[in-house]
Amino acid sequence: MKIKTGKGTVTLAVLLAIWSVSAIASLPGLAISPILGDLNKIFPKATDLEIQMLTSLPSLLIIPFVLLAGKLSVGRDKLKILAVGLSIFFLSGVACLFARSMMWLIVISCILGIGAGMVIPFSTGLVVDYFTGDYRVRQLGYSSSINNLTLVLATVVTGYLANVDWHLPFLVYTLPGISLALSFLLKRQRSVPEPEQSIQLRHKMIDRRKLAGLMAFYFFVTYAVLVVTFYASFLIDDYKIDSSFSGVLISLFFLAIMLPGLFIANIIRSLKRNVNLVALVLVCVGLLCVGVFHGKAMLAFGALCTGLGYGIMQPVIYDKAATIAPPRSATLALSFVMSVNYLAVMVCPFIVDLFRHVFGTHSDRFPFFFNAVLVLAVAVVTLLRRDSFTLGLDGSYYRN
Repeated sequence: MKIKTGKGTVTLAVLLAIWSVSAIASLPGLAISPILGDLNKIFPKATDLEIQMLTSLPSLLIIPFVLLAGKLSVGRDKLKILAVGLSIFFLSGVACLFARSMMWLIVISCILGIGAGMVIPFSTGLVVDYFTGDYRVRQLGYSSSINNLTLVLATVVTGYLANVDWHLPFLVYTLPGISLALSFLLKRQRSVPEPEQSIQLRHKMIDRRKLAGLMAFYFFVTYAVLVVTFYASFLIDDYKIDSSFSGVLISLFFLAIMLPGLFIANIIRSLKRNVNLVALVLVCVGLLCVGVFHGKAMLAFGALCTGLGYGIMQPVIYDKAATIAPPRSATLALSFVMSVNYLAVMVCPFIVDLFRHVFGTHSDRFPFFFNAVLVLAVAVVTLLRRDSFTLGLDGSYYRN
């Protein structure tokens, strides 16, 4: 079976190999969010912040290694870099299964962050290398969907495995072994150059101004929605709802992120310059629903709205990043953009705690109200700047 790429075709095996890398990109940290409460029981002396750090610390090393892998990808064999990263990621995942203390978990998580950081740029970089034009937009949407579908399954599975043994949820970190095996298929069919009409060929170097705008916007929207994964479990406890519902809520959130990617090309054609505005409104409504209502139905609705909004913006941001760089530097541009995702994961608890202190509150609802207000403010700016490259879809983007 041959898959059209916009510059030829690839085999189904190659496409599956690319998708497998996309599937594991967001596993570090976030995949174990539903069992944070159980970890608190396993390590009674650990504070809530220390346990959250277990999910955040990999980001500390992910960020520089995402950038390093992006830099190394310029003029070097990308598949060798990918294989090294997948090997480190997989082996550290296996090591997690044998950890016996919080200290060892933190150390192994740092090693895992190194491997994951080397892999992450290629989760979208491979799509950009093999596809172009509308085919690339569609595949970036699929890549985002696959990434978040993996997280949906991971959060559900880890919840069940935690009831058997607290080590077992870390099995999700062995999934890179599958990607490592499939990555060798990519060597059989390398990517081909961009066609002459590609907008990427108009660039001699990365457009730094547009890159900075994309990075700032992606950091903000990622930080804004992360309160669902970091604070849903605490909010559920405060509402006196069964703790297992937090896992359901987070799974619904990632499921909602997944859905827009399946139809992203149609969404872009329909909303055009309003795509980010509509997405931000969805996020704002979702955060308010989670913060205001106590019923399971409205909490689920809020998680779905928040996820849908973010799921619309994510592949659009990735595609924009690919268009502002020449082909040889596209993975580097993507590495800069994707690094801020993990920066947001790392600093989200600290930002929330900072503003809790400023406003003198420890309410578990505060993160949702506060971020909803911030998102509303950005939505207003977006309404006024819908023709800009970062916040809307300007003319150069339409001509892709």
